[in-house]
Amino acid sequence: MRMLKVMFFWLFCLSVCHGYRLLGLFPYHGQSHFVMFEQLMKGLARKGHQVDVVSTFPLKKPYPNYNDIVKLTPPIVLVNNMSFEFMQFVFGMNPVHAIATVGGNDICLNLENPAIQELARNPPRDPPYDAVLIEVLSAHCFGIFAHLWNVPLIGVSTTSLYPWLPPLIAQPENLAFVPNNCLSFTGRMNFWQRVYNTMHTVYNKLYFNYLTKVQDEIIRKHFGSDMPSVREMESKVALILINSYMALNRIQPKTPAAIDVGGLHIQDEGLTLRPDVKKWINDSKDGFVYFSFGSMVMIETFPRKFLNILYASLGKIAPVRVLMKIPSPEKLPPGLPENVYTSPWMQQIKILKHSKIRAFITHGGLMGTQEAIAYGVPMIGIPLYADQFMNIDACVARNITVKLDINKMTENDMDAALNAVLWDPIYKESARNLSQRFLDRPMNALDTAIYWIEYVIKYGSDALRSPAMDLTWWQLSLVDVFAFLLLCITIIIIVVVFIVRFLLKMITGNDHSSLHSKKKN
Repeated sequence: MRMLKVMFFWLFCLSVCHGYRLLGLFPYHGQSHFVMFEQLMKGLARKGHQVDVVSTFPLKKPYPNYNDIVKLTPPIVLVNNMSFEFMQFVFGMNPVHAIATVGGNDICLNLENPAIQELARNPPRDPPYDAVLIEVLSAHCFGIFAHLWNVPLIGVSTTSLYPWLPPLIAQPENLAFVPNNCLSFTGRMNFWQRVYNTMHTVYNKLYFNYLTKVQDEIIRKHFGSDMPSVREMESKVALILINSYMALNRIQPKTPAAIDVGGLHIQDEGLTLRPDVKKWINDSKDGFVYFSFGSMVMIETFPRKFLNILYASLGKIAPVRVLMKIPSPEKLPPGLPENVYTSPWMQQIKILKHSKIRAFITHGGLMGTQEAIAYGVPMIGIPLYADQFMNIDACVARNITVKLDINKMTENDMDAALNAVLWDPIYKESARNLSQRFLDRPMNALDTAIYWIEYVIKYGSDALRSPAMDLTWWQLSLVDVFAFLLLCITIIIIVVVFIVRFLLKMITGNDHSSLHSKKKN
């Protein structure tokens, strides 16, 4: 009956609502990123819009108004396939270099895909596309579609803005109190932190722009030598939907084109727990701890010393149960405690919102930490790479998380962390308070995103454009104004000095003349 009502609602919307046609270009092969894109596009589809998607993650079940028009083959399968050694190799390199090349330039090579070429040159006409959505991270070459069709270009960021992204929409940056999201500074920065924040931000911008300049050649190779550069296309972004919110990311200046939609992906539509997992949870009279290192990492490949610590500490908290996501449980070494239940895949949102959950052991991925915060679950954070260190540090600062260093942690450290989040009420209380602040908004994150997408389509790409986009950096920083004022002050000082010297000379000259006259007499 419920399904019939939902289908009737969609058919009703299609018959009476004016829907737009939207193209989502999300070629990056990280599933944690696509979780946000999928929920956004599904939300738009439920609103009555027709959405077409290009990605490496086609839906497994048909969804009304949602069409996977190009299914890309990822260069490497990351889901449940990243060993500890591979993780160290990939994320051991400079993170800006990795994002710009592996996550940017390499992804832009998909522009040569025949299906994408055909889409670019012969887009649908009945109806045509009203806007193009892309991930703003590093593969900004895909903005060429909006340029070719002269439609608004809408960016979606799965994190807070990396240092090279604010210039896309002239997002104000005050590095005196807003650290860039590659750093783990929390609270008020001291002088040396502000110096480092400034130098680090400027360097990352210049380095990223230098590395991704090759995208100009990729664009012009496939679409003509008269095509704009990737920097020019970046300046055409009409707005950016940002996976952040002030309750987590602190107060900072915002241009209207920067729309906070942190937690947009937290939707439980159609999610169900497997019967065995559901029974294990429901039978946990003393509650349970959920343990997951995300959609990519294989915990079973981690060093034996680390696994031994887990086995020993998790066994001690019985009768509290532990639900652990392990891609290949059969590869775990023997000795797993009886209170631990493993599974290759979990419906994480359903687990984190369960009334019996007591804590979440996580690597600190942004999506997972936001889900835990939304449902008020205290955490033990063991960051592994990228922004996870910053995410965990931010949660530690809010007293909802205990942080452990995977390279230094001992069994005593793990015992202490478990005892803290399980038995110290301050962590649960802080998590509940933060959850309330995170969810308290005029509109939920998904409705906010849809509203502003529709707004830009209705009123044009320039509807939220900041006048700062038309100024050079020295005009924006008032360098020319300060230089002019300094020049004026200098001229005034020179004139005053000249007049004073002239008057003194006149006075001195008159004194000499009077003295000379007296001598003559």
